[in-house]
Amino acid sequence: MALPLEGLAAIVTGAGRGLGRAEALELARLGAAVVVNDYGQSGRDGSGEASAGPAEEVAREIRSAGGSALAHTGDVADFEQARLLVELAISEFGKLDVLVNNAGILRDRMVFSMAEDEWDAVVRVHLKGHFNTTRFAAAHWRDRSKSADGPVYGRIVNTSSEAFLAGSAGQPNYAAAKGGIVGLTTSTALALAKYGVTANVICPRARTRMTEDVFAGFAQPDESGLDPLAPEHVAPLVGYLASPAAARINGQLLVAHGGMVAVVERPRVQAKFDSKEEVFGYEELDAVLGAHFADRPRGETFAAAEVLGLRRGQE
Repeated sequence: MALPLEGLAAIVTGAGRGLGRAEALELARLGAAVVVNDYGQSGRDGSGEASAGPAEEVAREIRSAGGSALAHTGDVADFEQARLLVELAISEFGKLDVLVNNAGILRDRMVFSMAEDEWDAVVRVHLKGHFNTTRFAAAHWRDRSKSADGPVYGRIVNTSSEAFLAGSAGQPNYAAAKGGIVGLTTSTALALAKYGVTANVICPRARTRMTEDVFAGFAQPDESGLDPLAPEHVAPLVGYLASPAAARINGQLLVAHGGMVAVVERPRVQAKFDSKEEVFGYEELDAVLGAHFADRPRGETFAAAEVLGLRRGQE
């Protein structure tokens, strides 16, 4: 019986450790050939021999299990290196079918204390990094579709965060970048649908090297089971979204952790007010908006803080 991703080629960024590693291993387990990207000083950057490093270690782990994988250590936030990454997958495997954008960094700080470089670095790696790889993968699929005169196979799985959904006071750079990734994903989903490509975004909650401080107070694994925040809880969803079975899932946002997957509903209009005359005036706005918000819970914002309470087995 064929594996779900057999014959497909995938890229996973930020895959040397943590969540990306678990995702790369899962895609390989399901049959995909994988380019394991993780920024560093060793591995493969589009030319030369691979050497030991986090990306190469994961690639070797996949090959040792009978799969096909190679390492790439370029910086996906660099436009040219992202192009080389996509071209590497195409040259080695003949095509690209799956792109999983996971690479990221943290530079946590309150907004009134944040330095310019702390803002720029996080937005660069997360948001620009997602765009860069998407741009070149999308061009590849469009060209293939034109050559085939019809749709081709393409899957994008992007990584946002509950920090965007719920708001995170100490992560304005991270929350902003992750919100931007959602916008990038929904735009990409609409743009590429006619070529046979889907684009979805996940908000994973996982204990990794990057998030160990963030989740220090969360439940730790006991002797009998897996850590509720283990990346292995998230990787199967990525594998599924990359598969042919998920063809009807496009432009969606899903939260995943601890044996739970939640599909997040798109924003809906809460209230609408029309001006009595052609243009609203201050007094009329005060009357309608003042009355509307007077009875709303104090402190309630557009952020969906309730998402942080989602748990397996709880409504």
